[in-house]
Amino acid sequence: MNFRFSGHALNEIQKRNIPLSLVEKVLQEPEQIIGQDEEITIYQSQLDFSTGKLYLLRVFINTTVDPAVIVTVYRTSQIKKHWRNS
Repeated sequence: MNFRFSGHALNEIQKRNIPLSLVEKVLQEPEQIIGQDEEITIYQSQLDFSTGKLYLLRVFINTTVDPAVIVTVYRTSQIKKHWRNS
């Protein structure tokens, strides 16, 4: 799937000091894909941000357009809250 970043997503990546390489890793090989609603799909993976602590990197994507638009990106330490167990 092809992606493009919204201005908001790029601002959030910069503001939150999220390495673009980690965002690309989640886009290429997400550990989980969750449908939020009819437009938004969440790609997420548990990653170490070189701190020795795992964070959940969540990438929100509007998949109803081509190319798909990355709406926002954030990391959270609240993995249990967002992780889906099958």
